[in-house]
Amino acid sequence: MRTVLIFSLAAVTTFFSGIDSASAAPPNILIIMADDCTYNDLPLYGGQNAKTPHIDQFARESLTFNRAYLAEAMCQPCRSELFTGLYPLGNGCAWNHSGSLPETKSLPHHFKPLGYRVGISGKVHVKPDSAYPFENVDGFDQNCVRNPTQQHSLNGIAEFMTRDQKQPFCLVVALVEPHVPWVMGDASQYPPRSIKLPANIADTPVTRKDFGRYLAEITYMDGQVGEILDVLDEHDLNDDTLVLFTSEQGSQFPGCKWTNWDTGLHTALVARWPGQIEAGQRTDALVQYADVVPTLLELAGGQPVSEVDGSSFASVLRGEKNSHREFVYGIHNNIPEGPAYPIRTVSNGEFRYIRNLTPGEIYIEKHLMGKQNRGELNNPYWATWIFTAWEKPRTYNLVKRYMNRPPEEFYHTSSDAYEMENLADDSQFAEEKKKLSAELDRWLKSQNDPGIPMDTHEAIQAAKDGKHLYSSREE
Repeated sequence: MRTVLIFSLAAVTTFFSGIDSASAAPPNILIIMADDCTYNDLPLYGGQNAKTPHIDQFARESLTFNRAYLAEAMCQPCRSELFTGLYPLGNGCAWNHSGSLPETKSLPHHFKPLGYRVGISGKVHVKPDSAYPFENVDGFDQNCVRNPTQQHSLNGIAEFMTRDQKQPFCLVVALVEPHVPWVMGDASQYPPRSIKLPANIADTPVTRKDFGRYLAEITYMDGQVGEILDVLDEHDLNDDTLVLFTSEQGSQFPGCKWTNWDTGLHTALVARWPGQIEAGQRTDALVQYADVVPTLLELAGGQPVSEVDGSSFASVLRGEKNSHREFVYGIHNNIPEGPAYPIRTVSNGEFRYIRNLTPGEIYIEKHLMGKQNRGELNNPYWATWIFTAWEKPRTYNLVKRYMNRPPEEFYHTSSDAYEMENLADDSQFAEEKKKLSAELDRWLKSQNDPGIPMDTHEAIQAAKDGKHLYSSREE
């Protein structure tokens, strides 16, 4: 059920009375997004390979969220959630390459009435225009699969930020790295033999080479983050700007993107606002992309939004609380990424419960497991997993884990970050599993989620046509 946000005038007044008069105006808002970057491949979250000096420095000036999530580990659905404050069935985008309900309200609708100019530079990947009427800002490549990525320019975002010093801005800079093809950056920084592969990745020479290319793109993306932050610094905008950095969903490796495992849905989220957010801190507060819009609106002094799925975590940013929500939720509809394979999940940050709705089927993701044309957007390492599975039990188990899933999965994510040990049949965790299963049932009912019928060609085509068959919105 969607949350109705009620912020009293007194509460907003109390917040702003604690801010120095020199910075009492609503903040500028800058959201920097990576693309297909598994959160714990970043050193900030324990990654042992990637070099990200700019993100590391940014985090030292910021509040880092240890437990931030999104509802669907695919580019278009997760961006739609972030920009609207609505879960996939709330905004209508519950499949990749589909579309939101035409009447959906997003950042431009909420912030333009507050006097903000609202723009996006780089990858957009949300539809239709009526739901996402951003101003398009030049400078960063919009095509996430271009080979190579176009060289970026900072002129467009600098002009947008400084166009009118009396008017605040809300700007999304959506980068296209480290989305495949992994062609940017210097892969020689990551010799294959030196790479420490994550627990959910099989060890083959081709995999190591590809993982090094992926890491090089992370470092390339990190350089872009540094350049974007420099624009704020050069124009003396740091103190007046709330900056969010997020890594989007997991990468195009098995067990990450296109899954409901933690490495698919868990995202990096780092927030900086000098003088307002204490620097160099971390929080275990559980938050979700749907919470971002109401949070930003509260900080901007806007009126409450009557219908969103998220709720504001502004009190966490201010250091007043170290908790937010009790549960985060996830869904997966596999069409058009492969044959139907609907999945649903819930997590409380410590444990995760997953329900595979068609466990008798095999899971296939066409980009990761298949090949088209020259295969530039596909994954050559997958064939090496299959070829060596007969002699390497660990590789066999990773292939089996990916393709053949049980009706239920249950993980103690806090001690098993890659969710490799399924505890669904372990009596020791029966009560916790029952609690999360019941919570998933409650949430699915609140979302009017039909389950299996949603992962169909008919349902996604209807969404593309703006005639959605399923929605959590009340008629």
